Amino acid sequence: MPYLLIVNLIWSFSFSLIGVYLAGRVDSDFAVLVRVLVAALIFLPFVRWRGLPRRLLAGFWLAGALQFGITYLCLYRSFSVLSVPEVLLFTVLTPIYVTLLEDALVGRLHRPALLAAAVAVLGGVLIRYQPLAGDYLWGFLLLQIANATFAAGQVLCRRLLLWHPQAVPLPHLFGHFFFGALCIVIPSWFFFGDPALLPQTATQWAVLLWMGGFATALGMFWWVKGSVQVSAGTLAVMNELHVPLGLLVNVLIWNRDADLRRMLVGGLVIVFSLWLCRFAGRQARPAGDGHG
Repeated sequence: MPYLLIVNLIWSFSFSLIGVYLAGRVDSDFAVLVRVLVAALIFLPFVRWRGLPRRLLAGFWLAGALQFGITYLCLYRSFSVLSVPEVLLFTVLTPIYVTLLEDALVGRLHRPALLAAAVAVLGGVLIRYQPLAGDYLWGFLLLQIANATFAAGQVLCRRLLLWHPQAVPLPHLFGHFFFGALCIVIPSWFFFGDPALLPQTATQWAVLLWMGGFATALGMFWWVKGSVQVSAGTLAVMNELHVPLGLLVNVLIWNRDADLRRMLVGGLVIVFSLWLCRFAGRQARPAGDGHG
């Protein structure tokens, strides 16, 4: 769990950095491309090409295409039709997708984990909810695709590492995750990117490099590493923890208005969902179910 907590803290800064320095100023496809390319270059010296199980290799390429290709392209596009509060509201369903996909892969329904994920979603809604207005159906669909692919990518990585625990050290494998993402991001930039919206300031480039090096490369590496050390229910709930952390960072650094009482109540609900995961983890489970 420490890895997941650290990554949530790193990602809590990302939302404000994107909103303040990149949104509407830098082409979204280019921003995603830089994030993925920087991360791929960081792991390139460690990549092992031979001796890897084909299923494992193909799985990591697919996970990267889903979790950092499709997810982020859909997420950035949703801002063209949704307000920021609506985007935040529609991303709270990720824990449900994580739990359902994990259970589908192991062929059973783990009700306590699903309950904990639902409680975490409730906490996120309590913190983020704003009344909806206008035409938001297309944005909602884009974000549900983003939620589902982000969940699918992390569940797939988790299961692959559990199925192949001794295949290769993760640093030698993880570059393939970002190579898979590049297969989606490069064509998207080529066909849909706007060359007129490239970064114009040193600050924008610095934010892009920080996002690529820390939020993407280090953040995703630790997230995948931490995902195999916790139960599926805890992993689902940890997908919601960035909500109170992100709001707290935004309030403390950029002085944005926030309902601190709702943030506290929602945060306590998310903490309660973590306790539910711990409680469920103490119950007996069938051997070989893959839950930590």
